[in-house]
Amino acid sequence: MLLDEMVERGLPEETRMMRDVTRKFANEHVIPFTRQNWRREWNMNPDERLPRKILEVADEIGIRTLGVPEEFGGTPLDPKTETQTFAVISEEISRGDCGLAEKLVQIWKVSVLLRNVAPRHLQEKWFPEVVKDPTFLLSHCLTEPRGASDRWLPYDVPEAMMHTRAELKGDKWVINGRKQFITNAWDAKLYVVYATTKPGAGMTKGTSCFLVPRGTPGLTVARCNETLGGRYMNNGEIALEDCAVPGDHLLVQDVALARAGVYFRPGKIIQGSKNLGVAVRAFEETSKYVQEYVQGGKKLIRHQATALRLAEMATKICAVRGLLREASRAVDEKLPEAEVLCNMVKLYASEAVLDVCRHAMELHGGNGTMLEFGIEKLYRDASMYLHMDGTVDITKFKIVKNLFPDTAGKYAGND
Repeated sequence: MLLDEMVERGLPEETRMMRDVTRKFANEHVIPFTRQNWRREWNMNPDERLPRKILEVADEIGIRTLGVPEEFGGTPLDPKTETQTFAVISEEISRGDCGLAEKLVQIWKVSVLLRNVAPRHLQEKWFPEVVKDPTFLLSHCLTEPRGASDRWLPYDVPEAMMHTRAELKGDKWVINGRKQFITNAWDAKLYVVYATTKPGAGMTKGTSCFLVPRGTPGLTVARCNETLGGRYMNNGEIALEDCAVPGDHLLVQDVALARAGVYFRPGKIIQGSKNLGVAVRAFEETSKYVQEYVQGGKKLIRHQATALRLAEMATKICAVRGLLREASRAVDEKLPEAEVLCNMVKLYASEAVLDVCRHAMELHGGNGTMLEFGIEKLYRDASMYLHMDGTVDITKFKIVKNLFPDTAGKYAGND
């Protein structure tokens, strides 16, 4: 298919090889599992949804430990093209299942954060633990029940600060609060938790982050959120009640959000690429369907209305991919436009991919709404990205703030 040929162009050889390995993994393990076991997505016991075998195979082919330093056993990547490689691989995993992609890419993103901000002794302790256990998952705990989108505002205002607080008492940091909508929260074994340490100082001057192992007294996994899509990621909620962590488990004091760009920028790229993978799968399934299904005496592909929709789907996929390539290159090269391009990717991909999946569902007719057919799943999965890593409206605020820093509107403050 022409779209596949366009994916290959311009990719470094290392990235192309990893893409091929990941696509094989998706085709041979992930897609057959999700199609043959479509009911498992709706199992209300989150521990029984995704079989261990899937994570073990991901580990065997080296895509689970991307981002972990090679000295600790991680899969090495060329730092000059790391974000671009993340994008290509996460697209392929998400083409198989976006929930699985969410599970795995959280390991990559948190590992990138830890190798940049974690003290050496914590890296030496935890990276080997991640590598040796195929089921070891990481979780980044930022969002809270109140004011979730405030954390993504381009305005550093005290009223948007976190309700979770951390206080230094003796040689321990004591954390109290609640985190919500957290990827991997249900089954992670290690959490990066953000909390206010300087009330009233503003988000970028008064927020710290800590490394909190599962099983730490005071940390409770409160629930697994039953989401509309991406259900294999086991998004959840954690409660912290007098959760005391050693003083040396502090990662960044007071300026954690200012230092988190190393996590957030690749995260936006990966978010867009996961979304793109859903669209590619929707286009692939629809392309096959319209060339086999007959309506009105001829195959669907011969109907003009079908052709119009397919053209729009393919164009949006190519547009998302082009913007992704440009933004991921900007992140790898640390260009000044990286921030605005990352937000543009998140915005455009979330809206364009949902349109692609809506066309896919409608071109399948009644079959598109049937659970066992698998198309409605892609539509549900795509809908999740409107709200992940900030809502589309908050993302628009950030784009305008990047473009017009001196004249963009200011945060209104309290009512």
